[in-house]
Parts: sequence; C-alpha cells; structure tokens
Amino acid sequence: MLVETVNLSTVSDTGQVGAVPRPTPALPASSPTPTIARINGVALHTADEPLPVEVLRQRACTELLRQAAMQDGLLDAADVAPTDGVVSEAASSAIDAWLERELRLPEPSAEACRRHHAAHPARYRTGEQVRVRHILFAVTPGMDVVALRNRAETCLLDVRCHDGAAAHVEGEAFARAARQLSNCPSGEQGGDLGWLKPDDCAPEFARELFGHVEVGVLPRLVHSRFGLHVVEVLQREGGVPQPFEAVRGAVEMALRQQAWVTALRQCLQLLAGQAVVEGVALDAADTPLLQ
Repeated sequence: MLVETVNLSTVSDTGQVGAVPRPTPALPASSPTPTIARINGVALHTADEPLPVEVLRQRACTELLRQAAMQDGLLDAADVAPTDGVVSEAASSAIDAWLERELRLPEPSAEACRRHHAAHPARYRTGEQVRVRHILFAVTPGMDVVALRNRAETCLLDVRCHDGAAAHVEGEAFARAARQLSNCPSGEQGGDLGWLKPDDCAPEFARELFGHVEVGVLPRLVHSRFGLHVVEVLQREGGVPQPFEAVRGAVEMALRQQAWVTALRQCLQLLAGQAVVEGVALDAADTPLLQ
C-alpha cells in the first residue's frame, strides 16, 4: 500500500507543520538482551543469530521430533543438538523411523478418492502448460530474510501497479525490474522462462502456477527452495481433463499426503504441549510442517 507521509521534523510541539521543534535530549544507549529460543532448554540458535519467525518455528518442530526420537530410544542420547537447524544424519534417520511408527495413516477409500477427483479437476489434466516470467529474490546463507521479503514485496507492488498500463506496453515495467533485480539468469531476457509444464519446475513453484486460471502478475509472492518470486503468467493452455481411473494412483497419493500432513500437525501439537517452549510461539493452527 502506498502511503503519503509527513516529515515529522517539521511538526512543532503544538502540532503546526513548518515550525522548528525543540531538540530532544539524547537518551543513553542500551543493548537489549537477545532472546534465545529453546525447546526443553535446548537452544535453537546462537545469541548473535536473529531468525525470522518461520525459521524459528521450523527449527522448533525439528527439535521436538529429535527429542521424541531420543526419548523413545531411537537416537543416542549423546547426539548433539544443532544450533544451525541442520540435524545429524543419525537424528534425521531416527526422526524418520519415529514418524513411521507414530503416524498411523488410514488408506483413502474409493469414495473419498472420487470426491477429491471431482472437486479438483484442474489438478488432474495432461498437457497443461503456462508461459511465465519471474523476478527471483534468491535466499543465500547469511541473508537478511526480512529485508529480502520487503524488497520483493516492494517490487511486486510496483509491477502490479504498472500491470496493463498503457505507458508500459507488454509489461515493460516487469521486464525492466527483472533485468535490474532478478537473481536468475532469465533476468537478462526480462525474466522470461518460456512455456513450462509441471515437471519443468520445483513442486512448490508448480503448485502456484498450475491448476489455476489466473493470468497476469500474481497478487502474491511465490515461495520456492530458491527464494521469493514475483511471477507473471503471460498465457495458459489448459490441457485435457483425465478420467478418474486414469489418475486414480495420483489421487490416492494426494490423499495420503493430506492425511500425513494432518497427522504430523496433530503430533507436533501434542509434543509442543508436553514440552517447555521458550522464545517461539507454537500455536496449533500455525505450527509449520517439516519440509
């Protein structure tokens, strides 16, 4: 949102704009004690590593599972807790084994599969493709993620404001922003990625592009393992709907994944309720899932 601001340095104590304010005495500088997030006393990061809320929650969930696997004898008690979010190979295997044992998932019924297929016809098409261009704000080690998101959102607002404007024929504002800001080699071509099919891109990127009808600059940032994307869909070809029997396996897999996500969320909620959680909020509705 674009907001018109007033320069506070020209506002007097009586509220009159233009008057010179009286100087404010300087206050002594103070350094707040950094808050370290912990699960049952185990630190999730170092004191000099401020992290976005999403990253803290992700680490908290991983640590909850690591400790659960250790408590049940699947992981050696000497396993060292990470402060960089990367668990040991032994811990990763133990968490997988613990989840396989604890998450009991029902097989989707034929009726549930048919209902899901009927409710999501766009997901089960063949030949769907989109012509896309993007502006990538890449996430790299040590990156200030909050600042990166602010830059990406400012860019999104700018190109959406110019989207379709007569003065910017065929989205010249988008192409110019891609050449100036994008961390992808496609920036040299104005961000153009050409025609894409679902298998041509990362799954999390494909989910935002396929099975939709939107054309133009998407009203949201697209998150992927590579970073944050400002995306414009230039053209769509809808593909051919597939009958249920032809895609039954894919439907069953999708429902199993949904069941797994629900079971994991409930499991993390239970673990968080039993743990001493400091410095990070693990609300049941907002608890992130492991990637």
